[in-house]
Amino acid sequence: MITLAPDQAYRLWAPTYNDETAISLLENDLALELSPPLAGKRLLDAGCGTGRRSAGRQAALAIGVDRCREMLMAGGARRAAVADVRALPLPAACFDVIWCRLVLGHIGDLLSAYRELARVCRPGGALFVSDFHAEAVAAGHCRSFRGSAGQRYAVEHHVHDANTHLEVAQEAGFATLAQRMGNVGPRIEHLYVRAGREARYQSDLGLPLVAAFLFERTANAPAH
Repeated sequence: MITLAPDQAYRLWAPTYNDETAISLLENDLALELSPPLAGKRLLDAGCGTGRRSAGRQAALAIGVDRCREMLMAGGARRAAVADVRALPLPAACFDVIWCRLVLGHIGDLLSAYRELARVCRPGGALFVSDFHAEAVAAGHCRSFRGSAGQRYAVEHHVHDANTHLEVAQEAGFATLAQRMGNVGPRIEHLYVRAGREARYQSDLGLPLVAAFLFERTANAPAH
């Protein structure tokens, strides 16, 4: 398997990225559980990929940003911009809810990302973050996909455990409201079967694949 830097990997992955995987299914379940209602709210999807998760939502305004232009184009994302989550072309304190979903594992310096997300989140606003779980990495899992020719690729990834997320988020100006894990179980068994990995499913039962957090922007957060 070939490991690629995120920018290169997502350019290749873009045409098939919307295909559901075990990781994306568990992650979406956690987002539905933890993310606050969006009706009437201003939503930022930071690292939105193809934009499929925010499409059709009832937010008053939904903006997406992603570093990979090909991902945005593959999903026909509207109200989207090519940008890095560490340098958002957006005014301060302008969003009620921010999603940063399966993005921060591609960034080595978490604090720079959390500080920028804090900058654009209004005081009292919510930040939902998900990441590939550190225990999944320790068990040999990785973020991977198959290219058009069938070659399997891994995406370069930085491991951040739950305590690191909690500590860095607090330093950036967020309070923790909730923390959850998405574990291997019947919900995703069919995806293991589809991949011909029934034996791996049995050994993975109970393994956390996704970590998810809900934060609130504190009123006395430090200026960045």
